[in-house]
Amino acid sequence: MFRRVTTTTLDDVYALMSRASGDEKHDSSAASTVDVLWVLYDRVLRIDPANPDGEDRDRFLLSKGHGPVAMYAVLAARGFFPETWLDAFMAHGGNLGSHPDRLLVPGIEASTGSLGHGLPMAIGIALALRAKGSEEPRVYVLCGDAELNEGSNWEAILLAPQLRLVNLTLIVIDNHSSSLGMAPWDARLESFGWRCRLVDGRDHDALFNALSSRNGSAPIVVVADITEGVR
Repeated sequence: MFRRVTTTTLDDVYALMSRASGDEKHDSSAASTVDVLWVLYDRVLRIDPANPDGEDRDRFLLSKGHGPVAMYAVLAARGFFPETWLDAFMAHGGNLGSHPDRLLVPGIEASTGSLGHGLPMAIGIALALRAKGSEEPRVYVLCGDAELNEGSNWEAILLAPQLRLVNLTLIVIDNHSSSLGMAPWDARLESFGWRCRLVDGRDHDALFNALSSRNGSAPIVVVADITEGVR
């Protein structure tokens, strides 16, 4: 049994991130997600590190799985696995690879990294919960703005409102890295039937309010605006 850590600040999470080296080319990708991840795991998600597969848990998928260091740091901070795992990031025999593996890492819902897969998988999870008669658990999925260049995402964006997946929340990290113009986000996404919230991606209270919101007739999309790069 490893010691449950009591990290409570974002500065501590950044310190944990610095222990995972070897994938510096994705530092900016990871840093752009850290505020959203911290708010989710600190204030929003109903999930127990001691029982990460509990049936009544909320589900979170990191579709942007090519930059997982922030996710790993937050999970370690919340006690899903020992902090020492971060020191073996990408090492032979270690559990923390350059893409998250749900079979190796407690708290990881889906093995991701191939862009455009997370949102379709999240729709499948939301439908499975409905089939079990349980729509109380929330399903969250995080994508990058450039990831929405993938056509599979737009098929999923079209489908989710038609299925009335009111327990589904899409989070888009807009770090202005997309080569395609997506603005205005709210008009574009609401034309597909989503309820859109535009927030400052570093404002934790605004993120909490948006991520906690729920609409009784449509899925929610939270677009978190982030200045590209590091903190």
